[in-house]
Amino acid sequence: MPRTQMQRMMFALMTVIITVHAYVFYSLYVVNGQTLMNVTGQPGVIKSINAMGGVYIVGRNLPIWAVVLIEFMLAYTLELTVGSPMSFKLASKVFDPRKTHPVLFETAIICATVGIMCPAMSFIAAFLYYPYYEGFNALTLLANWIKLVCYNFPFAFFSQLFFIQPAVRTMFKFAMSKVSKAKHVGSEVTA
Repeated sequence: MPRTQMQRMMFALMTVIITVHAYVFYSLYVVNGQTLMNVTGQPGVIKSINAMGGVYIVGRNLPIWAVVLIEFMLAYTLELTVGSPMSFKLASKVFDPRKTHPVLFETAIICATVGIMCPAMSFIAAFLYYPYYEGFNALTLLANWIKLVCYNFPFAFFSQLFFIQPAVRTMFKFAMSKVSKAKHVGSEVTA
């Protein structure tokens, strides 16, 4: 799909924008929503987060927008430096991109990306959301990481394969067709 470095960066940006919002929603509402409401006695997740003074991250409560921003920066950096390059290499070890149907090869890339990014981002999240008020224990960190991978992997796999990546690929193709048309019109005007 993306051919140039700029296109890869734009594709990763589009992917991470959707993915981070999906995971923050999933983590706060689906995985931890009931616990937050039980702890605070509030009737809704947002009311619970507001009652707590924000989301507990890095030893303090931060507003949701700060959580999204932190996770976005970390995920985008990890996607550009590790996720995209390694997933393409892994998919290329199994399938020849020139001989394999594009849908199959893209599916292999998505699966490889999930296999890389889910454990990596879950490990980062285990550090970010660690209950530092209880003191630090490496075994607790390891247990939290494994728990997060178990929660996140099924969601990551199915959301990336069936929702996020098809949506991003459609938006990317649309955006690139508009850029291509603009370049074509621009070259006609100068000719």
